[in-house]
Amino acid sequence: MSRWQDEKAERNRQALARLHRALPDIFPSAVLSRALSRPFVPPTPRLAIDSYWRAHPLRADRLARALAGKTGAPDGWRWRLSANRRDGLPTTFRAPPAPYRERAFARGAGFCCVCGQPVYRFGWHVDLWGADPNKNAAWHCACVIAWQFWHAPSGEARLLRRLQARRCAQSGGRLWKTAEVDHRVPLFRVWGDYRDMPWPKLLDFWGLPNLQVINRDVHAAKCAGEARDRRAAATIA
Repeated sequence: MSRWQDEKAERNRQALARLHRALPDIFPSAVLSRALSRPFVPPTPRLAIDSYWRAHPLRADRLARALAGKTGAPDGWRWRLSANRRDGLPTTFRAPPAPYRERAFARGAGFCCVCGQPVYRFGWHVDLWGADPNKNAAWHCACVIAWQFWHAPSGEARLLRRLQARRCAQSGGRLWKTAEVDHRVPLFRVWGDYRDMPWPKLLDFWGLPNLQVINRDVHAAKCAGEARDRRAAATIA
């Protein structure tokens, strides 16, 4: 154990020295504070920022949606699906709409393909350094984490459970270990009923506003009701 602690201390000493050499004069204080408090100090500013957003996925979700709201949808864009991945269109309605990932609307190097805003040094979303956008970047660090969260919200089930005070969002009862993350408005209904909503308001359906943790039996009953609704809609159509 003593040898492992010595190796850890030496590794952190080297990482801290490397981090301080690479730090610019201006750097987000919250990111730096967290980096210095980690059991293993990230050795570069970019890794420090990435570590910060990975620890705050809900904050990343809110920021990504806010940045998208600042950009707005490009002229002529509509949410569409395609079986051809090469054009950048999603192949399923379960993927969040992202116009700036589509080849026809991509803004090019230095702009985030999720929110459309400029990407600055270290993948940051604000120009703290008076520099031009980073031409080697196409994602904000925050938008990377938000994108992962939108695709797999169940990975943050523990955080969402805590946010709900460990109570089932549907029944109000205590959440069991088998509780599951659910979209309040199912994504098939988003595609069917809301796909003409303005982007990026659509992103709310993948973000925190549309997520809940519910017990498995409640979830099963909810899914059964949704399946009946889909069959009824198909019959009417």
